[in-house]
Amino acid sequence: MFKKILIANRGEIACRVIKSARKMGIKTVAVYSDADRHALHVKMADEAVHIGPPPANQSYIVIDKIMDAIRRTGAEAVHPGYGFLSENMKFAEALEKEDVVFVGPPSPAIEAMGDKITSKKIAMEAGVSTVPGYMGLIADAEEAVKISREIGYPVMIKASAGGGGKGMRIAWNDAEAAEGFQSSKNEAASSFGDDRIFIEKFVTQPRHIEIQVLADKHGNCVYLHERECSIQRRNQKVIEEAPSPFLDPETRKAMGEQACALAKAVGYTSAGTVEFIVDGEKNFYFLEMNTRLQVEHPVTELITGVDLVEQMIRVAAGEKLPFAQKDLKINGWAIESRLYAEDPYRNFLPSIGRLTRYRPPVEAVGDKAIVRNDTGVYEGGEISMYYDPMIAKLCTWAPNRAEAIEAMRVALDAFEVEGIGHNLPFCSAVMDHPRFIEGAITTAFIAEEFPEGFNGVVLGEGRLRMVAAAAAAMNRVAEIRRTRITGRLGNHERHVGDDWVVSLQGEEIAVKIDADREGATVRFADGTAHRVTSDWTPGQSLARLEVDGAAVVLKVDKLPGGFRIRTRGADLKVYVRTPRQAELARLMPEKLPPDTSKYLLCPMPGLVVKISVEEGQEVQEGQALATVEAMKMENILRAERKGVVKKIAAAPGASLKVDDVIMEFE
Repeated sequence: MFKKILIANRGEIACRVIKSARKMGIKTVAVYSDADRHALHVKMADEAVHIGPPPANQSYIVIDKIMDAIRRTGAEAVHPGYGFLSENMKFAEALEKEDVVFVGPPSPAIEAMGDKITSKKIAMEAGVSTVPGYMGLIADAEEAVKISREIGYPVMIKASAGGGGKGMRIAWNDAEAAEGFQSSKNEAASSFGDDRIFIEKFVTQPRHIEIQVLADKHGNCVYLHERECSIQRRNQKVIEEAPSPFLDPETRKAMGEQACALAKAVGYTSAGTVEFIVDGEKNFYFLEMNTRLQVEHPVTELITGVDLVEQMIRVAAGEKLPFAQKDLKINGWAIESRLYAEDPYRNFLPSIGRLTRYRPPVEAVGDKAIVRNDTGVYEGGEISMYYDPMIAKLCTWAPNRAEAIEAMRVALDAFEVEGIGHNLPFCSAVMDHPRFIEGAITTAFIAEEFPEGFNGVVLGEGRLRMVAAAAAAMNRVAEIRRTRITGRLGNHERHVGDDWVVSLQGEEIAVKIDADREGATVRFADGTAHRVTSDWTPGQSLARLEVDGAAVVLKVDKLPGGFRIRTRGADLKVYVRTPRQAELARLMPEKLPPDTSKYLLCPMPGLVVKISVEEGQEVQEGQALATVEAMKMENILRAERKGVVKKIAAAPGASLKVDDVIMEFE
């Protein structure tokens, strides 16, 4: 077995590999750019080597710099993680030349399967059902439009070397095909150093289901069942689960066997993933093969008990797989929520900055539930604009799907992140969505269920009353404490009234509190009541309560006259007032936000790539105005209505903050 492994990656996957290597008694080497000098993976590794400036194309994907780090540290093997150089054949070949073991497939398999165009051709030759498309190289936008017409809209424009949603666009007409081709080409060049593009038919209402395979160097190949990855946004997975709520045993077996056959056909070894599109009739079509570890691998580990990173290392060292296909059963259900530094209230645009608070739920392993959090950040650390915006992968396991979902709901409620925009509220909203609960999901789920974007969750009456009761009980605790601190005369209990009005989500709810040493009974005007118990004290940002015996977790911040409470995807201002205060509050005028309708504001921190209009130009609704790059993604900003450009305030190359003015309209 190896004594020292270098991890040619960063963030949570580098930390993940370090954990398995440490368990195996293997020393680790981290590499880092200027932006990652204080990163968690650098702190965790036994050694760390600086490899250059923040941009990945000047550090993490520069083969010579990684090779130099290997030579300096004497690492015997390299784990590439995912992204960066993980599917780069030249990198695998460079390692082979220096007798350094690549913890992944052999370079011919990377060449055959890692390239999306080549892999599709091989799959077609092997008789695997594939999505209709054009597999040749495409010269320019004009040819892209011609090919798209021949295939028939809608089409998917994809980077050949792509992954993680980078370099992918859906086009529904000629204009979108031309524009999407150029954006995909630019993103592919920036992210992968390879701007080749191909086009395929976009199958509407599909499910994205993938098969995890694992093969050794002794001819053994197994599939570790499937993962459902249909909850996607901008072709980037957000929620994954294993197994799929859609597949039956026969379809699962057929997909698994086909995945293994394809892996064997190219001499594949190590962990890999064969991705399929599955339609409503359970017909499945080969999409691509990822010749690396997948981001969502933890859910497979949770239902099989197999440490995929450990097995990759053992396979790379020449060991045989310790199990056969018959040994790999499905145990329970696992769900993964990807926590991204993206603001759901700003159409999920990237957010950067310092994590002023980062408190994930406590990881735990039990017979009835498991909570796991794979992360590469820490409180006080920074989210950089240079890399993928993923902060963590929160995973839960339980004996069945319903319990795994409930465990995820509670874990998301308990996950505290402050300082940046993030998608925790959205993940919570998905967990409570009827379609998700039913398992009736497709890759169009987010577009169909959130067509106007995400604007928070409106709590149902039952949950709303639960929050109101909790807020009333917490306010009573805060009032008693304030009475003690101010040193009012007499028994402080007499200074805290029993009648209150709770205002939240546009409603006013009159309540009466009957308190005792164990808790409080909050009675509503209609005669119903909720029993609230908790050890929460004012100042704590997380309130763990029991309401009528059910566990409730609330994120709590103090507001004048109440609280900001976040739960299950809702972000509420909750005011708890005396009846007289509530009466007066109704007379207060509402403060309106400033009018910014005449400005194009930068919606995220990023770099201006292109200004598409000129001063004095008339623009139409939907017309491209500017392109801003952030987190390796190009974002085209469009006109919301017809107008005339009065002034352009930003030029290409400018680095902008959120809400910086790009242009003004007449």
